[in-house]
Amino acid sequence: MTNGNRVGIEKIFAYPCSMTLDMVALAEARGVEASHPIEDLWVEARSLNPVWEDPVTMAVNAARGLLEGEDPEQIELVVVGTESSVDFGKPISSWVQRLAGIGHNCRNYETKHACYGGTGGLMSAAHWVASGFNRGKKALVVCTDQSRMHLEKPWEFVLGAGATAMLISDKPDLLEFELDKNGYWTNEISDTYRPSSRDEVGHADTSLFGYLEAVEGASEHFMEVSGEQDYDANFARHVYHVPFGAMTYRAHRAVVRRFVPGLAKKQIQGHFERKSKGGLKYNRRLGGTYTSATFLALMGTISAAAESGDPLQAGQRISVFSYGSGSCSEFYPVRVGPRATEIIANAGLDARLDARQTVTVPEYEAIERTRASYVETPTYDTDKHGPDGAWAKHWSAAYEGKGLCVLDGLHEWERRYRLS
Repeated sequence: MTNGNRVGIEKIFAYPCSMTLDMVALAEARGVEASHPIEDLWVEARSLNPVWEDPVTMAVNAARGLLEGEDPEQIELVVVGTESSVDFGKPISSWVQRLAGIGHNCRNYETKHACYGGTGGLMSAAHWVASGFNRGKKALVVCTDQSRMHLEKPWEFVLGAGATAMLISDKPDLLEFELDKNGYWTNEISDTYRPSSRDEVGHADTSLFGYLEAVEGASEHFMEVSGEQDYDANFARHVYHVPFGAMTYRAHRAVVRRFVPGLAKKQIQGHFERKSKGGLKYNRRLGGTYTSATFLALMGTISAAAESGDPLQAGQRISVFSYGSGSCSEFYPVRVGPRATEIIANAGLDARLDARQTVTVPEYEAIERTRASYVETPTYDTDKHGPDGAWAKHWSAAYEGKGLCVLDGLHEWERRYRLS
């Protein structure tokens, strides 16, 4: 930091939903080769919410998991990044503030810019801490999203859900920012968007080329403002926004060709496998998580390095690229904090992923259709039974008495949330 202040992510936690759908099973149901999701897209499974969960419940559950053992009165800023907001006026951050037990002397707001919204909120929070006007207080940044219904559509294999929560402070035990070196790139395009409360649409080619244009533009701006040119030696690992796993290889290839000249195609692939691919371990199992995708990849990067027997060391640098359709992107460096490996292990994401309830394709389709039927319905009670009573059984085992946020329904548009 140019002003001498340290700022970064003190702690992180992810809420991966309570249900999961296997992509091989989905491919078989759709008459598609199993190699398509596994080998072409690098997606093994997706997370799924029952109808009594939504982006609000995920955000609250991620925040409550993060703040376990913390003093919520130390938080004076709550930012929620999402492109899946449940209301055009009331922000998800207002529910997070109350249901996560955060005090009333707190700013809170929601940020929206497709998948970049979480990064925008993160940088806003980081600059607030770095300014010193936080008076030693901390910021909570939450990313939460879920896909809309796209049954039997080609992009069904890259959908998903999940939430991440981060504590931002002047104690960067996990990752430290270098805020004076961030590069960014923005360009108005119509690649993917959500024009109504039901629809989620896009143009594949526009999205692909917009992403690649952005990663080149943002990384070039980083090189310009930082004065750095050695993309290989200056970073121990590279993290990219993950719409689906295979897209990160395209991003890495574009940047390496620009800043690490002379590598042949096989060498670029090997470079990616050494310095980036391991970070996809969580994204592969959650599917598309939108604003959370980059931060799940950061968690995966630290976890995979530890599993390899060569954990990342304090002070080593990771490059991070965030992209949001529409478009805005940011390329920034982070330094590994002194407790990074310990913090990721304590988050217990591997066990939480394993604990999800596996659903069949017909059960997944029934959940999505029921959820879609609730859209723009002013009053309803969420169905906690589902096919053959399976969801009622799961409700009892996974929720009751565990302090998880659930949606009981709406009454004249007022959303009724409670802690189980």
